[in-house]
Amino acid sequence: MNRMDAVVNEKTARSLLATPGWLRISICVLAAVLLLLTIISIYWSRTPDVFWVNESTDDNRIVIGYSTTDTLIRVAETLLDKPGGYLSNDRMPPGVFLDNIPNWEAGVLQQVRDLARVIRNDYSRSQSQSKEDDDVRDAEQAFFIDSRSWIFPASESEYRGAINGFRKYRDRLSDDDDSDAEFYARADNLREWLAQVEKRVGSLTRRLGDSVSATRINENLALDPSAESSNPQADIIDVRTSWFEVDDIFFEARGTAWALVHFFRAAEFDFANVLEDKNASVSVRQIIRELEASLQPLHSPVILNGSGFGFFANHSLVMANYLARANAAVINLRELLDQG
Repeated sequence: MNRMDAVVNEKTARSLLATPGWLRISICVLAAVLLLLTIISIYWSRTPDVFWVNESTDDNRIVIGYSTTDTLIRVAETLLDKPGGYLSNDRMPPGVFLDNIPNWEAGVLQQVRDLARVIRNDYSRSQSQSKEDDDVRDAEQAFFIDSRSWIFPASESEYRGAINGFRKYRDRLSDDDDSDAEFYARADNLREWLAQVEKRVGSLTRRLGDSVSATRINENLALDPSAESSNPQADIIDVRTSWFEVDDIFFEARGTAWALVHFFRAAEFDFANVLEDKNASVSVRQIIRELEASLQPLHSPVILNGSGFGFFANHSLVMANYLARANAAVINLRELLDQG
């Protein structure tokens, strides 16, 4: 038996020696490249940590609107400057093969766009007939370029321009000699932003819950007997999330929660008087707590999609639970601000 093993090993050694040198080198180079790309992919797939929001300017002055605008800028900069940079429009490996971080970026970008639009339409204007801020207008529009555009123009360059526009607005807000830039921290303006948050988070909660739901009752026209739709409505709707999309929705939700943690912290500072007057500060703190809980480290190499009461975990349902509780607090806060 030993002699046979020796013969086999000798033949194997001869076959390896007979392999052309260029082929052996090519295999080694390919293996090294694959290993390097794997290491880079793992590094690029780490989501950024939550940072602390600035309450005051660099010279320690409290300026209404500074915290919200500065936080929007820093969140957008993190989107572009994190490890690997902005990956949603990558056309080269390893970025082109990654999907978790691009979906995380989609969640962050959506919240950046919503807040930028509210700053343009509400926060920076005293009433509907007032003139909009030019820097905010141009910056808000730049954030709405196609997120996957990689050339002519590249998304990153447009988003950089948007960041610069909001930086100019922020600096003008904190400049005592500039009276053109304004930020109106009113209850009605805060409600406008909360309405956007409520819709986004509510939609994400439903999509996360669909990881275990196969169908649902159509309630699109419920509570309004005169409601109509442009197309016929089925009584039962198929909502089952594809197995290939479960992790996409999960990371989009994580990106949304990550951005909202910062924006609510900024709202705590800029709308402090409004929240105190409505005795609503505790509601904002509860929203932040639920969002922070949804960002706990993931101790699994993959997003598990076990059945609701099955043996394996369902990360989508856990995420949906935290977002649903945060969304309920958002709804309560908005209703509280509606009261006189």
